[in-house]
Amino acid sequence: MRGDETIILKRDCEAIQIPSGTPITLRAGTEVGITQALGGSYTVMTDYGILVRVDGTDADALGKETENGSASAASNGGKDLEQLVWDQLRTCFDPEIPVNIADLGLIYSCVISPAPEGGNHVEIKMTLTAPGCGMGDFLKQDVQMKIARLPGVSGVDVEVVFDPPWNQSMMSEAAKLELGML
Repeated sequence: MRGDETIILKRDCEAIQIPSGTPITLRAGTEVGITQALGGSYTVMTDYGILVRVDGTDADALGKETENGSASAASNGGKDLEQLVWDQLRTCFDPEIPVNIADLGLIYSCVISPAPEGGNHVEIKMTLTAPGCGMGDFLKQDVQMKIARLPGVSGVDVEVVFDPPWNQSMMSEAAKLELGML
């Protein structure tokens, strides 16, 4: 089994197969190896060689501290809302790539506007590294959930688009360096 840390699951937990996006239940007692722990979620390899994503809300099954949504309670530290949104986008990771989606160049636009009912509405247009990626819905949900927790945000819309098609030139220099492309 591949993984930096091998763990025996403490309880049943839901996971998402990578790259198909198919839901799966991992049973208590299953041996898994953590291959990536970024942005509050875990990518693990099961003892059968299946790669899956475990959400941070199920971290206790891995013997880790459960994500508690602390972003909403965090002070903004003097940052404006747009910077807070981008900070949250940098906590969202493709489960197969150890680089956040902002540095991968997957975020095409971020528009913040006052909402009629108060607060702010955030509209994100993003893409995927491959149009057929089965993890697209889960990346979209991760973005939506993390942005919605920010103070001052009353609504979030995330749209996955494929025009223009993503390519490696859209990555930041830091992402290219992390992936050994420089």
